Amino acid sequence: GHTTGPSLNNDKLYKFAYSAEVYVDRVKASLQKSAGYRISSGVDVNLLWRNPDNDDDQLVKITMKDVQVENVNERPADKNIFKGKSTEKIIGKEYLEALQRPIMVELVRGKIKTFYSYQNEPGFTQNIKRGLASLFQLQLHSGSSREVDISGKCDTTYHVRQDQVTKIKDLDSCEIEKKRFTSHNRILDVSTKATSATVYVLEDSFIKSIKAEENFVYALNYRRKTGAKIVSKQKLELKSVQAGTGLIAAKQVAGVIKTLDPNYVAIPLEAEPVKSECKKCPSLSEHWKNIREQMHPDKLSKPDAAKSFLSFIQNIRKATKDEILKIIKSENKELLPQVVDAVTSAQTPESLEAVLEFLDFKDASSFILQERFLYACGFASHPSEALLKSLTEKFKGDVASQEIRETLVIVMGALIRKLCDRDGCKLPAVVEAKRLILNRVERANKDDNVQMYLLALKNALLPEAIPVLLKYAESGEGPISSLAATALQRYDPSFLTKEVKETMNRIYHQTRKIHEKTVRTTAAAIILNSNPSYMEVKNILLSIGELPMEMNKYMLSMIQDILRFEMPSSKTVRQVLKDMRAHNYDRFSKMGSSSAYTGYITRGPDVSSTYSLDILYSGSGILRRSNMNIRAFDRSTDLHAIQVVLEAQGLESIIAATPDEGEENLDSFAGMSAILFGFQLRPVTFFQGYGDLMSKMLSATGDPMNVVKGLVLLTDFLQEIQLQSGPTASAEFMGGLAIDISGGMEFSLWYRESKTNVKNRVAMFVAGNTEVDSFFVKTGMETTLETETALDFISTVQFSQYPFLVCMQMDRVDSPFRTHMTKYESLPSGRRYTARRGKAATLAGNEYPLHQENSNMCKKVFGAKSDSAGSWF
Repeated sequence: GHTTGPSLNNDKLYKFAYSAEVYVDRVKASLQKSAGYRISSGVDVNLLWRNPDNDDDQLVKITMKDVQVENVNERPADKNIFKGKSTEKIIGKEYLEALQRPIMVELVRGKIKTFYSYQNEPGFTQNIKRGLASLFQLQLHSGSSREVDISGKCDTTYHVRQDQVTKIKDLDSCEIEKKRFTSHNRILDVSTKATSATVYVLEDSFIKSIKAEENFVYALNYRRKTGAKIVSKQKLELKSVQAGTGLIAAKQVAGVIKTLDPNYVAIPLEAEPVKSECKKCPSLSEHWKNIREQMHPDKLSKPDAAKSFLSFIQNIRKATKDEILKIIKSENKELLPQVVDAVTSAQTPESLEAVLEFLDFKDASSFILQERFLYACGFASHPSEALLKSLTEKFKGDVASQEIRETLVIVMGALIRKLCDRDGCKLPAVVEAKRLILNRVERANKDDNVQMYLLALKNALLPEAIPVLLKYAESGEGPISSLAATALQRYDPSFLTKEVKETMNRIYHQTRKIHEKTVRTTAAAIILNSNPSYMEVKNILLSIGELPMEMNKYMLSMIQDILRFEMPSSKTVRQVLKDMRAHNYDRFSKMGSSSAYTGYITRGPDVSSTYSLDILYSGSGILRRSNMNIRAFDRSTDLHAIQVVLEAQGLESIIAATPDEGEENLDSFAGMSAILFGFQLRPVTFFQGYGDLMSKMLSATGDPMNVVKGLVLLTDFLQEIQLQSGPTASAEFMGGLAIDISGGMEFSLWYRESKTNVKNRVAMFVAGNTEVDSFFVKTGMETTLETETALDFISTVQFSQYPFLVCMQMDRVDSPFRTHMTKYESLPSGRRYTARRGKAATLAGNEYPLHQENSNMCKKVFGAKSDSAGSWF
């Protein structure tokens, strides 16, 4: 006939066997050991009506019979949660009745035009029937189109070969209301892959068998072994064809339905959202009582702190504003900062309202909480426009503490960048915040003000801010020009125009004015990192030898590092060096203690990470700048995980030394600035001005100053899925970091020695939960990994002779690493099957190698010390 869809014979009853299975497991595991379950039944199909004017318009009745629920893999009796339970007991009487109540579909040319069922049936059973009905949709010629079934509206392609039809559904194209969010940086995120294929075998113009399979695969980008898969299979096989009832004569479908049962109504074929209620879940305050001990400040560098932080966020996400406020208002001041970290990281409208209602920016006494709130905003994994809008309003209002005002605008910068990265640059709140920062940086009159807006731009990385940054880099005073240059250094080289490179060359070669060493070296680093020309490299190499003492050594070290680590510009540098052989020796045999070094921390199949350490001294042996960086990268993205910069200037008077040329009038200053996961924090000042320095030196305990402490939500991934067999599923991965970074600087005039110390203590906990929820049974897999480590970076300088001795140490302690996996199947009654596996290992501690020269110096420094350990001063 002329039908383009399957055609049923009149007066026949087609009897099929149906099964729908789900499996959850690790990505590489075989399905024989997976958690899961199977729903099976008989399915009766018969034709009720055929359109007298169009043979290809048919009304078909589909009925599920003898529904069974069972394990998908054989389980011994004591591990079988369904053992001894009838289907009615497992599913529930009214649910089973609903499931076995027939549905009707109107098929026009093989596509489902209308789906008829009882209106107020439970969503769960309705979705299982939608999943069965969707299988009957197929076309008998090859081609692609967008069609609607249980998964929503999806791009679908058919391949037809004789009696076999393959239907491929592009699940990424499906339009369906489902909750999902991902982390801001790709390295911290989860990659996903989803596929769906259905194979039909036809006989006598109708269906003989159907096999459908859907696969969802999830992997953590920074550790692909941590992942999960969900497999959903459906099978429909024709068992027999029997004599059936005759057709109903009618002009229109509506008439047929009315005659049969007026309770039937047309409802959407697309799945309806369903959520199973949690009967035994603790309230938010009960949950907090159970975990609060783990979040004590003293325990913040332990994986348990990060673990409790994640579970707390999950519960806050389900809570109302009042429930959240109740906890915030009743907690003591030791635990409150951690509560603020979690409430802010939850990023729901309710949690934001609660924390903003609680914090009073007009009151300087709650400084710590305001700062923790703002930092948690800066680290937000998927910030909303509403968050940026609230912060902009706070910034325009009264803010008691100047430091909080600065932090506010710095965080606004970070949020602008995150929203722009997600195509949100045109959102009204983003446009307003951008305008505010750009206008004010132009008009700022005091250095402090300029500085805070430049820090905001260093986070926002707006292309339109480059001209402003160039202006301040070239004509600003010392710290301002240095800050503007480091902001430019954070841009992707593709944004750095000819104008940027010309300005950097002018700064480095001091064509228009004298610049401080810190700015000149940053300018050189920008040039060498953004695809430099032959001449640019040649001019930099020619300048080495003409520079101030320590800067010579630093630049030389930077060039050697580029060659040794094979950085992108190394080819050009090699070429220039080859052509410059004649005047090399003298230029490249400079004395001094400054250095730059890059090395690998890990080189893995998924993600590699590097550390780099560079140190610039003044001619008299006092630190000008030390810069430690840790970066992680995969094939397409990089993540600036940590940067800690210690800066000092104008300290020569302490040791009665002569300042370098052009630095005679610098105010005494020392401070520290950090970037964490791509977010520039507000810099911390150790001391400012000679008087402040002296009072701190005389009372110096050498105790490190805390730079950042708290809990950060790094990985934050959730995807809800509609399986085509009916159940809903979800994949959730969260990674939390408990972090404590501090830094300090101390002097001993007695030993003519200074020491800087940066301590990084971190603990991480990652939890993945992949679950399929059918209301009467749940199955899934939980996977966790935890680790803790401490990274110390110490540099000791003895300036009793020249070149002075410098010893740098970068050490990591032994790090325990544990992974755990639990697969489960459970019934609402609490009956549960679980299978667990765990693994523990220790990553041996490591003293990271810096250059050979450094190792030689450390021997001298620690050999030279006498045993009389006089106190500092």
